[in-house]
Amino acid sequence: MALTRIDWSDLPEATRTAVEKHTGTVLDSRTAAEGLNSAVALLLTTEGGEVFVKGLRRDYPRRWTQDMEWSIGPYVAGVAPRVLWRVEDDEWDLLGFEAVTGRHAAYEPGSPDLPLLLDTMRILARIPCPADVPVKTAESRWKPYLDDPGDLALLAGDRLLHTDYNPLNVLIADGRALLIDWAWPTRGAGWIDPACLVLRLIAGGHTAPHAERIVSELPTWQDAPIATLNAFAAASVRLWAEIADRDAVSWTERMADAAQQWASYRSSRDFLNFLR
Repeated sequence: MALTRIDWSDLPEATRTAVEKHTGTVLDSRTAAEGLNSAVALLLTTEGGEVFVKGLRRDYPRRWTQDMEWSIGPYVAGVAPRVLWRVEDDEWDLLGFEAVTGRHAAYEPGSPDLPLLLDTMRILARIPCPADVPVKTAESRWKPYLDDPGDLALLAGDRLLHTDYNPLNVLIADGRALLIDWAWPTRGAGWIDPACLVLRLIAGGHTAPHAERIVSELPTWQDAPIATLNAFAAASVRLWAEIADRDAVSWTERMADAAQQWASYRSSRDFLNFLR
């Protein structure tokens, strides 16, 4: 469920003063309308230039996502806006990021943004998951949704994964695609990120076979065994059905439908392979 956004002027004076120690005097502010998971999402114009600030109240149950973004930031500077500073006080936990002028990606068929995103995913696929950041493993994240516990080994790997390819998490700027919102960094097999993108592409209007053709350009996808993808597609149906049941809004229902489309496609494809 989306959090209620607050403006710069709504933050406590002590919090604003702490921010200005990093930025200089704030001359103007704009509250972002997009996004779901931050109470603070501000573009600040300051004496030192522009900076993007996102944050949560200290007592918010999922404030740990701030820890994740702060810890993983230095490792993803090549594919994401740089994280610059952090302010933590009794009420708020705020992160300052390099401000990027751009727009959110479009995922519809024929979108020129998709090749840019694939280029970024190729770079990300070469980044090993840092050993000193306590990220979740793919095995722990998808274990509740797999039919066969023996499939857990198929998810294991040492790659750093983003996993949340909501188009709101992809900024198109200066001919590049940048990945934002690193709240769910994950350690696992490299093919998992392309698989997560397949679901988003189907939700964006692609057929399942077309979505797979798009990600087939990625070497990590090419490494994934058919049985592995089938198991992940089936697990995705359960995952997104659970999310849609818990929060039945249009985008979660689209994702649940996309997961069902993908699993059905992979099931029919598997059956055709068996007939051959």
